[in-house]
Amino acid sequence: MLYRFVGTIYRTLLRRNSVFLTGVFTTAFVTEIVFDTAADKAWDTINRGKQWKDIENKYVQN
Repeated sequence: MLYRFVGTIYRTLLRRNSVFLTGVFTTAFVTEIVFDTAADKAWDTINRGKQWKDIENKYVQN
């Protein structure tokens, strides 16, 4: 059963270099977006109240 699954993956994704590279670049792009979003969220959570966007209303008058 595992051999059938691996064979299907090979036939659909890895046989042609262009499809393989497209998959690699797409995966890298999506991973970068997810990691960047998670890192920004963690940074904002850790530094809540210390960033300019949090204290701007104290110093800037409209």
